[in-house]
Amino acid sequence: MLLGTTVEARDSKAASFEEFINGPNGSVLDGRQADDAQTSGLRQQLFAVARADKGRIGVAALDLSSGQTVSILGDQAFPMASTSKIAIAATFLAGVDAGKYQLDDKYPLMIPVASRPFSTAVAPVKPGMSLTARSLIELMITRSDNAATDAMLKAVGGPAEVTKWMRSKGFNRFRIDRDIATLVRDDGEFDPATGADQRDSAPPMEMVQLIAGLYKGQWLSGPSTDVVIGAMTRTVTGSRRIKAGLPSGTSFGHKTGTLNNTASDVGFVEMPDGRVVALAIYVTGQGGRPQRDARIAEITRTLYAGFANPRFAATASNDNTRNR
Repeated sequence: MLLGTTVEARDSKAASFEEFINGPNGSVLDGRQADDAQTSGLRQQLFAVARADKGRIGVAALDLSSGQTVSILGDQAFPMASTSKIAIAATFLAGVDAGKYQLDDKYPLMIPVASRPFSTAVAPVKPGMSLTARSLIELMITRSDNAATDAMLKAVGGPAEVTKWMRSKGFNRFRIDRDIATLVRDDGEFDPATGADQRDSAPPMEMVQLIAGLYKGQWLSGPSTDVVIGAMTRTVTGSRRIKAGLPSGTSFGHKTGTLNNTASDVGFVEMPDGRVVALAIYVTGQGGRPQRDARIAEITRTLYAGFANPRFAATASNDNTRNR
């Protein structure tokens, strides 16, 4: 497949920061991390570039051909910010496949109405212009449009329905609790570099497994897969993140996320030999947004060099094709 190149509630808080990041049982979700020297070497390089003394950095990468993974804090929960929009789109598209919706159905944009932070459980919104679901998904992925996202979120029945769909696919720690209007209005209640809020969070390993499953047609029909994967190749946000860490001309698709003291970028990248690697990078703290963006680019550069290494590629089975 040609990927395309982007031209550019309080009682739900975790009991402790340690419990929040590790899960209730301290479970490890890193998947199959091979012990071969090549993978171990890449993990050591990641440790060096993902060291974080001013916040946490979570990284996960999955080779779709070999199934090999590498991760740093890949089992710990991180605030998803707008990277959750991939799951929202997938939930709606699963409804299209089930005959509940059509991509030509129209829904109104959900426009935020000014309100004080934390003044209501759900931030007030008002309906705006109506657009087709296809257009709304394009906006929410390529431009991270929040009003379009909340339109899709309302269409599927709210945050709980997205979490339910993710649970049905085996993602047991992914959760969406608020619409985007509320998430943005109340942003800053906790510092993600030091505080614990399990709402709207996921481990990096679950995110790369979601992306890998979408890319390979595991969760959706071929046409629905094309909608979300295609939109990710046209993303225009985050030019200093994953894109900045890749060689010019590399084919990839991605989705960014940004909130108070946190930045993220998740997606898939084509290696020189045609293999595809899904990756998720979540960065908190680090001094400021330029520093967070630079960390994401540096980690991407390290992952690309590691997975593109011919010795690493030799273990792959060249099984990147998407199921139809």
